[in-house]
Amino acid sequence: MPAGKQDLLSRCFFFGEEQGRSAQPIGCICSVPTRRAVRVSAQRGGAEGSSGGASTAARVPHTGGALHRTGARPRNGLEPAAGERQGGWRDQQASRVMVASRNYGDFASEATFEIKKCDLHRLEEGPGTTAVMTREEGLQYYKTMQTIRRMELKSDQLYKQKIIRGFCHLYDGQEACCVGIEAAIKPTDHVITAYRAHGFTYTRGVPVREILAELTGRKGGCAKGKGGSMHMYTKNFYGGNGIVGAQVPLGAGIALACKYFGKNEIALALYGDGAANQGQIFETYNMAALWKLPCIFICENNRYGMGTSVERAAASTDYYKRGYFIPGLRVDGMDVLCVREAMKFAAEYCRSGKGPLVMELQTYRYHGHSMSDPGISYRTREEIQEVRSKSDPITLLKDRMVNNNLASVEELKEIDVAVRKEIEEAAQFATTDPEPPLEELGYHIYFNEPPFEVRGPNQWIKYKSVS
Repeated sequence: MPAGKQDLLSRCFFFGEEQGRSAQPIGCICSVPTRRAVRVSAQRGGAEGSSGGASTAARVPHTGGALHRTGARPRNGLEPAAGERQGGWRDQQASRVMVASRNYGDFASEATFEIKKCDLHRLEEGPGTTAVMTREEGLQYYKTMQTIRRMELKSDQLYKQKIIRGFCHLYDGQEACCVGIEAAIKPTDHVITAYRAHGFTYTRGVPVREILAELTGRKGGCAKGKGGSMHMYTKNFYGGNGIVGAQVPLGAGIALACKYFGKNEIALALYGDGAANQGQIFETYNMAALWKLPCIFICENNRYGMGTSVERAAASTDYYKRGYFIPGLRVDGMDVLCVREAMKFAAEYCRSGKGPLVMELQTYRYHGHSMSDPGISYRTREEIQEVRSKSDPITLLKDRMVNNNLASVEELKEIDVAVRKEIEEAAQFATTDPEPPLEELGYHIYFNEPPFEVRGPNQWIKYKSVS
């Protein structure tokens, strides 16, 4: 039997003999790679059959899947057999079919995948070329990446409606970076990044509703509506920084604090390829190497610094070698497993007291640099579409899970529906929550300080600052 047909039949499940009863007739709508709905009906035992003559029974061994009835009509318009119409369906409608779904016992608990080998600098060995992913991990990664993708698309919509104002840099396309990193570090580790920060804000634990509310400047935002797109914070996450490259020396300072207080924690300082030529980054490399700080410098190379390609902006595009005396590795940033394994390696390296490490994540952003950039004046639509079709991180993970029996297409679609619902509810909150009152404009300038007055735009306007 051809492999395609055999795979199709393996997706069809039938009621077996239950308590001495003969098999019941069913109509099975199967999800196959071609997305064509195929109906396989089994003849009821005995004299029952369609008025047009009995069909040949298709006997397939039962695989333990549970069958559920649904009111959905087959997409290809096939009608149930007459025998089915006489079989006592609950609503007695001709469009009633039975759809096969698999229970959790039918899925593999884990699978091993080959991943791209990392390029190394001043390292004798690097991360492995295989990665084990459990079913639970895969579902979590998929949901998280899908949530970030939908959150960014909703942000795009709200911005175009002029509900979100000011600077706004979207992260769609780069989801594997923040999700893979978070999967490999501890909640007690520290992260600081540039202004394309929505994805990391979410993976660090801030709910979608608080992120969108911050984008719309509402009181329920994670920075009380006063930070906006570039300045979001939570425990062990230090933003969101608007000055190009300025977060890198701050990250080294956090790493110094970790070492000074004797904590077994690491700091991650992220920046883009556009910031990689900043002098302050090289100064920070030097101090981190001298003091052997537990800091991982991560360059998210999305190929364009604003509207300038890396080839036009940098004499050397090997960003993982930029530390010179600091070891480095270059990673496929579109593969969440590749990022995760590389991050595990880097985290272990830093925790062992060997000092800093430089990582380059090769990734891609689908939107322009910011919402003011259409993103197609310096690159073609065809280039963007090619990356989407060949390297999309969510599609890559989805294909791996389905092809290795870690999840079904239907199960992942259910996650998609739940994510869309969550995003819509969050957007509703972000557009109806009140703005912070004007009298709170001076609040939270300092932490744990007595209240004091802050001068407004002129000397006659005073605001009170409360910690």
